Amino acid sequence: MNAHVLQPPDPDRSVAERIAEVLTRRIVLGELPPGHKVGQDLVAAEFRASHVPVREAFRRLEARGLLVSEPRRGVRVAPIAPEAVHEVTEMRAALEVLALREAAEALTDADLQEARQALAAEEESGELIVWEEANRRFHRALVTPCRMPRLLQAIDDLHQASARYLLATWKSLDWEPRSDAEHRAILDALTSGDVEAAAAVLREHILAAGRALRQRLVALGRI
Repeated sequence: MNAHVLQPPDPDRSVAERIAEVLTRRIVLGELPPGHKVGQDLVAAEFRASHVPVREAFRRLEARGLLVSEPRRGVRVAPIAPEAVHEVTEMRAALEVLALREAAEALTDADLQEARQALAAEEESGELIVWEEANRRFHRALVTPCRMPRLLQAIDDLHQASARYLLATWKSLDWEPRSDAEHRAILDALTSGDVEAAAAVLREHILAAGRALRQRLVALGRI
């Protein structure tokens, strides 16, 4: 028997997850801007935790591209760089299309209804953060039936990175109407059973959004 099975649950793991979740939200919303130093001591004090879960949380956020660790500079919020926007966009397009194709046969009426409700929430939202959350809910509804947890976790991480870029530029992009229309086209294709058409629209939807984000960030001098 594997000896690790006999070990008690690590109490620091849930703390690390909570710290990572809070720091992710602050970075995505811009409360912690690019280049901001994130000190282990301050984070540990805020969460009344040891440095062990703080370091674990930092490692998770570094893996997601939200934090960077540099010699003599410590841990800082990652910059919004053009190569990062491109990388996240290309990865999202590839992985979400893969997940959609894998999920297609298992999609139920309830899954499609969840996506429709998310789309309705997008169209009715008057606040960017509400729209972004509904946008993620829409995408998640269509790929969750793939039942590939590692793939879904990777997609979730990429969505968080995308949300950061989106919230930095969206007010000046006026992208919501186009995005909502493309979401409806994806739903229409899936409803009619045309998975490949849905996959094609989804891929271009993600890539076009990424191109618009990058162009706007360059225009704003953010990268």
